[in-house]
Amino acid sequence: MNAMSLTELLRLTLPEIVVSLVGLLTLTLDLVAVQQRTFATRWKVGALTACTGCAGAILLAVLRPEQASIYGGMLVVTPLTEMVQAALAGFTILAVLLSVDSDFTQNIGEYLAIMLFATAGMMVLVSTRNLLVIFASLELLSLSLYVLTAFNKRSRRSAEAALKYFLFGGMAAAIFLFGISLLYGLSGSIELTGVATALESQPLTPLWVVAMVMIVTGLGFKIAAAPFHLWAPDAYQGAPTPSAAMIASSSKLASFIVLAAVMALGLTASGSAWHGPQAAWVPLLEVVAALSMLAGNLAAIVQSSTRRLLAYSAIGHAGYMLLGVIASSELGLRALLYYVITYGLATLGAFGVLAALEKEGVDEIDGLAGLSQRAPWLSFCMLIFMLSLAGIPPLSGFFGKFFLFSSALRASGRLLWLVILAIGMSAVSLYYYLRVLKQIFVLDATAEEEDVRTPLLMRVTISVTALLVIALGCYPDLLLHWIDTALRAMPH
Repeated sequence: MNAMSLTELLRLTLPEIVVSLVGLLTLTLDLVAVQQRTFATRWKVGALTACTGCAGAILLAVLRPEQASIYGGMLVVTPLTEMVQAALAGFTILAVLLSVDSDFTQNIGEYLAIMLFATAGMMVLVSTRNLLVIFASLELLSLSLYVLTAFNKRSRRSAEAALKYFLFGGMAAAIFLFGISLLYGLSGSIELTGVATALESQPLTPLWVVAMVMIVTGLGFKIAAAPFHLWAPDAYQGAPTPSAAMIASSSKLASFIVLAAVMALGLTASGSAWHGPQAAWVPLLEVVAALSMLAGNLAAIVQSSTRRLLAYSAIGHAGYMLLGVIASSELGLRALLYYVITYGLATLGAFGVLAALEKEGVDEIDGLAGLSQRAPWLSFCMLIFMLSLAGIPPLSGFFGKFFLFSSALRASGRLLWLVILAIGMSAVSLYYYLRVLKQIFVLDATAEEEDVRTPLLMRVTISVTALLVIALGCYPDLLLHWIDTALRAMPH
């Protein structure tokens, strides 16, 4: 590697470098400069440093004018990857702001640093087309999330959730790596384009099928799709609220982007039986999508914990999002991007409300009874988030589902049964979201309780998230225009 290529590499990876360095800076400041300050001061200094770094990464990602693909796809910079990186950094800012005023840990610098390292891993993950780099960045993300899940050392539930997450994640990583080795053995390449080229002249063999199943298993764990979802309910319930919010939003976005890339670029060869909505992997993802919709939505009905309800809801939403991957078209990718970003905002907001109620000891759905009388603004924001997740117009969740379902139908008539199932499960989801809202707005509190006091920064963060959900529903072109511009600039 000569000096010129090294300079180019550093320039193209500047957003990831900034996030990583700010993670180290946050850790250093907390350990060296503000360790003796008050708890609140440490949180504010750490959060300000982390958010400034993420904001800088957003500017660097958005302002990069050129496109590049270096070292055979090991690093790919396009307007699309820049947009996704900016969204990931934005989600991290919201998660960091929700963590301020928390009391689940004394190790503030370490916590915020690991959040930033996870973000750096996700930013690399969405900007590579190399299977080994995908695996390495997935592991950086996964290891960070395991630690973030276990960060509440006083909670036995947090430790249990992290252990389950780690054990399932380790097994999924091994299966994914074995799938990569099979793809390399069959194609002679670890680049997605090289794998696709090898498929041009090869028939579908049992080994290709095994490799596909292993790849889908490994990535299915990351997106919390059934039947690879068993870790999600415990992780959502046991993890500190900001950690759960990050798992539900940023991790979901990055994992779906890499799944779409692997399926559409690596396992789709033009001019063969692997191309388009009839690709050989489509039936496999159809089964995973159907199982996710059924398992997630039906299991959510009987949950008594709000966090576990959101976890099973996330499994159902993973089934909907898979429709965008299955569509195997630019329209499907457009719908997927809009859906996963708006879903991430609504889920972040819902976890923000739960974070505001954490000091009240509220986790059970029944504990939300009468919340509208004690915290009217929080209750209104929760209304926005729940109805958006349910797909009620004019909120962003409605348009997300509309774009996804229509893109699937346009891609292939054979997906009609899956779209019908998705619409039916969306109706089921409305029931359990309304259960939450019934407790908040219809029922009275079981006892005379004081009003909920929410810190100003948390209240502002939740309010901004709710306004974004409303704005992207009333004016979806605010996001769609950005997505369309990025897709038009991509090489075809």
